[in-house]
Amino acid sequence: MTSSDSLRVSPQLVSPLVSTQWLADHLGSESILVIDATVRSRPLPGGGLEWVSGLSQFRSGHVPGAVFADLLRDFSAPSGDFTRPSPERFAAAAATLGIDDETTLVIYDDSIGVWAARLWWLLHSAGYERVAVLDGGFAAWSDEQRPVERGEGAATLVVPVAPPAAVTALREPLWSGKSDVERVVRGETDAVLLFAGSRAIFDGTADDALSPVTRARPGHIPGSVHVPVAGLIDPASHRLLRPAGLRERFAPVLGRRSSVPIITYCTSGIEASLAALALSVLGVAEVSVYDGSLAEWSADPAAPLVTAA
Repeated sequence: MTSSDSLRVSPQLVSPLVSTQWLADHLGSESILVIDATVRSRPLPGGGLEWVSGLSQFRSGHVPGAVFADLLRDFSAPSGDFTRPSPERFAAAAATLGIDDETTLVIYDDSIGVWAARLWWLLHSAGYERVAVLDGGFAAWSDEQRPVERGEGAATLVVPVAPPAAVTALREPLWSGKSDVERVVRGETDAVLLFAGSRAIFDGTADDALSPVTRARPGHIPGSVHVPVAGLIDPASHRLLRPAGLRERFAPVLGRRSSVPIITYCTSGIEASLAALALSVLGVAEVSVYDGSLAEWSADPAAPLVTAA
């Protein structure tokens, strides 16, 4: 094998996560596409927050050779509520980034990984297998003083390709809708509802500032188990907890019969995607994300919500 051939050979992935060392070892390979999926929040003049593109953060520093994925504009439905795009919209966005059937994708963000996990779940649900999240994200990469590139990076060099076959449809079994959750609440379907957001929202003590875009009513869907994604991250290393730690956090869910499906949700389906990723790391297969989450559920006055009050 020549050196040019080795650049084109896609490395094997054995987990939904790759380490910073793994990425450093493979950086520069023509078969690797690094994607920055950062989304930022900013305060509104009248109080509260709004989500905005992380492109400015990308320009100020990113993994060398990375491209930027705009999750708010390109990888969400046009409605602006973070729900997944149509298969056609998703395939077009993936092709614009240069994703093809032969590329290994490594996704990161500069938060705790919720946005990277969201894009990973979109690709995973489409059957794209050569995709992983950078464990620890840009924070871990920076903490280790690894090389950082500034400016547009490789974004201006990407040549749109034909949509990869693997992302022309999103597999419905990995997504749940409101009707699926309603059946669980009524006891017609045996599944576990896992709320991945904050304790304040779960208990119903949060104000609107904690759900800046969706303005979802605080509270949780009856019967839900609370596993906040913030507790899945090691604050010192920014990485997901090791498997033993994850199993401990997910004990209220995994302690039930192993065959029971798990439906993750939050306010808008973003934190729910990180919970789904963490469960996938543990090898849990029957997981789906309620894409509408509390934004959709609480918009229905007849949909029950439980609070601590």
